[in-house]
Amino acid sequence: MKSLTPPLLLLLLLPLTSSFNPLPPPRLPLTLSVKQNAFERDLRFKGAVNFRPVEETGYFRDETLSCDPKVRASQLVEAAVSVAKKRDPDQSLFIQTVTEVATSLGPLFAETDEYFFAFKHMLEPEQLYQFRVPWVDDSGRTRVQRGFRVQFSSALGPYKGGLRYHPSVGVDTIKFLGFEQIFKNALTTLNLGGGKGGSDFDPKGKSEAEIMRFCQSFMTALEPYIGPNRDVPAGDIGVGGREIGYLFGQYKRLNQGRFEGVLTGKSADWGGSYVRPEATGWGLVFFSEEAMKDLKGEKLKNKRCALSGSGNVAQFAAQQLLKLGAVPVTFSDSSGTIYEPDGFTVEKLDLLMEVKAVRGARLTDYAAKSPTSSYHAGARPWSVVDELDLAFPCATQNELEEQDAINLIKAGCIGVFEGANMPTTPGAVEILEAGGCVFGPAKAANAGGVAVSGLEMAQNAQMTQWTGDDVEKKLNAIMKDIYHQCADCAETYHDRTQIKEGANIAAFLKVAAALREQGAV
Repeated sequence: MKSLTPPLLLLLLLPLTSSFNPLPPPRLPLTLSVKQNAFERDLRFKGAVNFRPVEETGYFRDETLSCDPKVRASQLVEAAVSVAKKRDPDQSLFIQTVTEVATSLGPLFAETDEYFFAFKHMLEPEQLYQFRVPWVDDSGRTRVQRGFRVQFSSALGPYKGGLRYHPSVGVDTIKFLGFEQIFKNALTTLNLGGGKGGSDFDPKGKSEAEIMRFCQSFMTALEPYIGPNRDVPAGDIGVGGREIGYLFGQYKRLNQGRFEGVLTGKSADWGGSYVRPEATGWGLVFFSEEAMKDLKGEKLKNKRCALSGSGNVAQFAAQQLLKLGAVPVTFSDSSGTIYEPDGFTVEKLDLLMEVKAVRGARLTDYAAKSPTSSYHAGARPWSVVDELDLAFPCATQNELEEQDAINLIKAGCIGVFEGANMPTTPGAVEILEAGGCVFGPAKAANAGGVAVSGLEMAQNAQMTQWTGDDVEKKLNAIMKDIYHQCADCAETYHDRTQIKEGANIAAFLKVAAALREQGAV
């Protein structure tokens, strides 16, 4: 079902007596002064935005705002989060990511309420679609799944974000991922908006024919809402190259064979980009390499690294770590963790990739073939390793909790870089940062995948294909640029070591400027 909700900013202004001027006034930042606990605007901006009491949406009245910048920032952060809580009280993941971003933006909110309003505007997706996906299993029974696509923001370009097939997928998951995608895409330096989609379909245990039939039905429902200059989905959990192929084939079928860059993550043999499968994992390591060099003066060589997950991101992160001389020691899946005390070699990684990627088996199969390994059923890597330097959570959201963070600090960890989306809980982040860990947030550290997706879109538009070496060089440069955007912004508003805050601010400033210049849309 298409959401008919108007943009949040218009909703907030409807009951007010002052008119809204849709023409963009001069660019941010604006100069405001504080007098008698109230914002006193420069006359040039009167009528542009009303900062008036709208209590039902969680705003503070002017007269209750403190003159102290830190207190005022805290008040406005609380007000921003209260809007999400009031509108979507049952969407815990979405509220969590809104809280995390808003907290970082406190200094901007205190600087000028224009940033506060821009953030409120961003909380409401431009479109949210939910649709039925019927498919027939191998026994001839008709099954029905739910499909979703959120088109969160097109301020910077066409909507861009992956498709996830997993039983946990619902509106909350899709909104959380889509909101994060706005900021991640803004950091890539490419013209990409934010979106996300997927289904509660579980591909595990399904035959090849069942997966093909589901993908074809899913694309039939999704096709009216996407296009190469409108919305370009990609893969995510449960959606790899095989699924992208089936989706793309059905898209062509529905469009009389039109061959265009409507999906990324395609095979390099028919419109895809080299390095796309490796991009998120390789980019994660490129980002961590630059961060450790800048903040700790250290190289990755000989660093013991714990990775969670055992899919594409974890596998290719380990591959790149080995190239740089690091020592990956763990992988995990939903059943437990595999631990190689002396580290994975290239040969052992090849075996693990064959077990997971080719045969789709569990890590217990790897343990049976590697006498040097130990398997820990039901355990996460963070509780298994007692000596390590770096951690790369690459499995799923909220997998690294407070006690895990304490374990990492005790084990000597000096850096945590997120390969999955929001895998570290807020409490765990606080413990890690207090313990002196360099923390690389997902929206920056794992942006390599969407960055190469953007490069794939560029290649499709030109009807050309770059070499793998060219794409790898571009990816490396983009990830280093992302790191320095984050660190520089963190240094300006917080501290250079607070990369998470810097990432949120750098991305937000870019999106807020675009929103301001494009008017009330």
